[in-house]
Amino acid sequence: MSHKVSLTCLNVLSALIFLLFFQPVFSQYNWSALEDELNAKQKVLGNDLVAMVYKGDSLVFKKEMGSFNSKTQAPIASCSKWLTAALVMQFVDEGKLSLDDKVTKYVPELEKYFKGYITIRHCLSHMTGIEDEGKLLKKLFERRKFETLEEEVNHFAKQPIRANCGTDFWYGNIGLNIAGRVVEVISKKKFDVLIKTKLFNPMGMTKTSFTNLNGGPVNPSGGAASTADDYMKFLQMLLHNGKYNGKQILSEKSVNEMRKVQTTPELIKYAPKAAEGYNYASGSWVVEEQSGNATALASPGLFGTWPMVDYCRGYAYIVFVKNLLGEERAKVHEGLKEIIDKQIPSTCK
Repeated sequence: MSHKVSLTCLNVLSALIFLLFFQPVFSQYNWSALEDELNAKQKVLGNDLVAMVYKGDSLVFKKEMGSFNSKTQAPIASCSKWLTAALVMQFVDEGKLSLDDKVTKYVPELEKYFKGYITIRHCLSHMTGIEDEGKLLKKLFERRKFETLEEEVNHFAKQPIRANCGTDFWYGNIGLNIAGRVVEVISKKKFDVLIKTKLFNPMGMTKTSFTNLNGGPVNPSGGAASTADDYMKFLQMLLHNGKYNGKQILSEKSVNEMRKVQTTPELIKYAPKAAEGYNYASGSWVVEEQSGNATALASPGLFGTWPMVDYCRGYAYIVFVKNLLGEERAKVHEGLKEIIDKQIPSTCK
């Protein structure tokens, strides 16, 4: 009997500690409108989802819906691009790479096919000028022909040039996958092993991986699987100028570089419906900007997950879901951000 009493007391004490430390953080905000909107749009977003908001160092909102929780792993498609861009910036921090390096320095195959002017910066911002291979299903079919990222990038080298590099933006897989191959060459390690060692492990992102278990090459532009908890760690790192849990994962200079707007509206020749009207930085879309720098960034994926960092309001946000992202869902995410912004005022002038 005394053992049961002790267990009960321990449970009560744990609950009181939670209330003592976390309830004041939650009570600063009124999330009823956000709760209502998520409930109203649950079916549109995909039924199974997790929504989280971090302000500063604190979780200020969390909602798990359907069969998903914050530890549920799912493919994140183009949310992968932001991760790959961060890995490239780690190599910049180490002095092993410059964003203005010609890609041919690392992948000589591109020189053979008159693509010697493409830089790493062009790759991270979808401005290589290489002809894209068309629709999604065709791209997926094409990728099955290759066994390695090296083979795929050598194939890109042979593709026609659609436009001079840096003169137009065409959203796709080519640039980020070339950048992924470049860091493979520098490190002499496979991309999926490399990003796990350098980026994921230091932040405890234990359920995030680019390893492709279905055959075919690793896909730096869209091949990661993750969880809401894991990806939020990455967003917190970006929000805190490259630092996570006391570790400097990226330099502040590199985080600021990733916030630089790389496009203008007239340069954008193709963008998915969900991102039309936005400029692009490096691996992410510019949701809000000021004087050439992004004040809010997002990197939505085809399967509906929508991660975002708002630097003016000091929060990171994610809706983690597995459902095809369409224009309608993009509008929902814009509406959710408006609700959050009403609770967290901007500090930007």
